[in-house]
Amino acid sequence: MKRHLLLTTLAAALALPALQGCVPAVVATGAAAGVMSLHDRRSTGTQTDDESTEWKASARIPDRLKNLVHVNFTAYNRRLLITGEVPSEEDRATIEAQARMVDSVKEVYNELAIGPISSLANRSNDSFIDSKVKARLVDTKQISANHIKVVTERGITYLMGIVNEREAKIAIQVARTTAGVRKVVNLFEVVPESETRRIDTQVAGAHRAAPVESR
Repeated sequence: MKRHLLLTTLAAALALPALQGCVPAVVATGAAAGVMSLHDRRSTGTQTDDESTEWKASARIPDRLKNLVHVNFTAYNRRLLITGEVPSEEDRATIEAQARMVDSVKEVYNELAIGPISSLANRSNDSFIDSKVKARLVDTKQISANHIKVVTERGITYLMGIVNEREAKIAIQVARTTAGVRKVVNLFEVVPESETRRIDTQVAGAHRAAPVESR
């Protein structure tokens, strides 16, 4: 019971910022609501570039479409995921083409759906699914949720991050078995376990070496 209560409380806490910000919006970005993570496997420079990429991509949506589409841009390690809804295949292709022109983007995953813009209720539900997946990742105690970026759109959960094969399998299984998830799309960059250990050791060392301000 205590474990279930902890999971529910954590899910609610994670969902709160997203739910509070759920107002009708045309464009959203994945990094805008967060801050740089000291435990991220990306370098600080790459984290900055990814956040900049999301804003640059959103700014490239043609003016004629801005009131007709709902588009989310999520960048991770210079790979850009585009989700949301657009009126036509032509609009879908236009937004992708503009996003590919953003500096530093290595790869684009165009997951835009053709159809009506999703409702506020649906978006709030997607945000809650995100929080549940993240909470359950924490609950496994086998993987750091800081290494996984979770994006849910219309009940489809996308997973991004730099992980090893073991971590990828755990995260995918967690997402697949989370209530409300209709489908899981694996966009992980899978590297050898020796590489994730090297990165984690490097990040931890940089964190310990960071100067502490004295007062």
